[in-house]
Amino acid sequence: MEENIRQGSISVNTENIFPIIKKSLYSNHEIFLRELVSNAVDATQKIKTLSSLSEFKGELGELKITISLDEENKTITISDNGIGLTADEMEKYINQVAFSGATEFVEKYQGKTELNQMIGQFGLGFYSAFMVAKEVEIHSLSWKEASEPAIWKCDGSTSFTISKGSKTTRGTDIVLHIAEDSEEFLTKFRLNEVLTKYGKFLPVNVEFDGKIINNTNPLWMRKPSDLTDEDYIKFYEELYPFAEKPLFWIHLNVDFPFTLTGILYFPKFKADFEPQKNKIQLYSNQVFITDAVEDIVPEFLRLLHGVIDSPDIPLNVSRSFLQTDSNVKKINSHITKKVADKLNDIFKADRAQYEEKWPFLDLFVKFGMLSDEKFYDKAISFLMLQDTDNKLFTVEEYLKTLEESQKNKDGKTVVIYTSNPVDQHSYISALNKKGYSVLHLGSVIDSHFVGMLENKFENVTLKRVDASPADKIIEKDEEITSVLNEDQTTQIKTLFETLIGDKKHIVKTEALSTDEQPVLIIRSEFMRRYAEMAKTSGNQMFGMPMDDMLEVVINTNHPFMTKIVKAEDQATQINYAEQAYDLALLSQGLLKGEKLTKFIERSLSMV
Repeated sequence: MEENIRQGSISVNTENIFPIIKKSLYSNHEIFLRELVSNAVDATQKIKTLSSLSEFKGELGELKITISLDEENKTITISDNGIGLTADEMEKYINQVAFSGATEFVEKYQGKTELNQMIGQFGLGFYSAFMVAKEVEIHSLSWKEASEPAIWKCDGSTSFTISKGSKTTRGTDIVLHIAEDSEEFLTKFRLNEVLTKYGKFLPVNVEFDGKIINNTNPLWMRKPSDLTDEDYIKFYEELYPFAEKPLFWIHLNVDFPFTLTGILYFPKFKADFEPQKNKIQLYSNQVFITDAVEDIVPEFLRLLHGVIDSPDIPLNVSRSFLQTDSNVKKINSHITKKVADKLNDIFKADRAQYEEKWPFLDLFVKFGMLSDEKFYDKAISFLMLQDTDNKLFTVEEYLKTLEESQKNKDGKTVVIYTSNPVDQHSYISALNKKGYSVLHLGSVIDSHFVGMLENKFENVTLKRVDASPADKIIEKDEEITSVLNEDQTTQIKTLFETLIGDKKHIVKTEALSTDEQPVLIIRSEFMRRYAEMAKTSGNQMFGMPMDDMLEVVINTNHPFMTKIVKAEDQATQINYAEQAYDLALLSQGLLKGEKLTKFIERSLSMV
């Protein structure tokens, strides 16, 4: 053995570290390129820092990272002109897994320079190379004066060699001899795909196939005062090429008590309630980490699009750790506050513009209020309620308009709403005739939202338009006398019970005003809400369809009921009763199939 060759075993704290790295630590093998390029960026940033501190007095040259592909020899080489490594440093930093050269560097220069641009650290990140390589070589020449070049080689076992190298320029070349099961990476297309995904915004130029593949100064790293609306929109189009223009955006820039930069865009939120996954990209010092941010960003904020960049979010750790990590919690709270403040600022500065955008914000704001108490506390001032005349109100404004007209006998304000103004038009019309206002609450989460508002406002109750007849929806101390006597009322009730023949439907008689329909289909407010919430959460309430939970209310004061009672024979009574009941079903969209056909035929014969 020549004297200039060192041999040894890699110091590890776990047996069989390489199989663990390959199969467990990184489930996605393409991550090797992110880790190695990040280390190259780190080495490049370090030499730049040393030069700024006058510790390195040589020429920096053009700082960049170059990725080379040799398809014939089946190698990928990652080259940088950063600080490089001596043979001693190779043995110290590369051979002791989980020991970090970056840690020592940071400690040495703490307080002397901005270190938040340092990305990775030698250690497990470097060893991700063995996910795809059967052998790895490191050719390096340190920045330190009188340093000699060195070569480190390892074939994936815990044995290594270090020998004198021939590199004549400062920096490091990492040569990966690609294993057979990873030859997918030996194409320009695949390498370019991975580099673009993880390195699109790296802070040091990255060259592949003769081209620079990255933007070293992405929009979120620039000062908001230097940017125009056009810049933000152009960047959004770069991130999401086929998306509609965003409503507006927030530029994040925090350096204490944690580091956070980024841009979050408000898209035109759709009414399908399903958060659009993988629309927020997470970076660490401009290195792409993931677009699956469910453990880092609250669920309602995942409706937003954009970029978050923070070195303070721990990576490659368990979900439970992320959920309890103090920095992640602080970042969550900060982003939530910034989003709420942005919406509030727009609302206060230009309410007309805010109201114009409200149809696209409705779902997001309500989802946020349901999900996050702190967001609710801020959002209650800029939440908009829309009535069936398309007028918008804040909650405070709307409740004030109802103070006199919609109080029940217990002193509670009754907020009446519709989930579908078209299907429930007959109910809305009856309520409007009484001077009542009706809100439109028709989104997929409004059944949950209604319950939340009732819990927050002690003297407010909400009822859907079809929860009671218009005369009874706001309970007063007034009594309406029936024009039918007791025997006639019993006769009518029995007739409809026989006609309907479904014991699950409760038939009731009520003395209502003549403006009300002759027969009304009523859904119990409590049971309907319960069923709707069960439906949105994927559960069936007792396995019972919602259409089974109905009350059939017979208006004994409607002239049509008098006509039924005075009909000359039972067949005519049944015919009239069927017509009245079918009209009620029709108004709720429940008359279908054969029953609808018979209704049409009966209506034509009556005409």
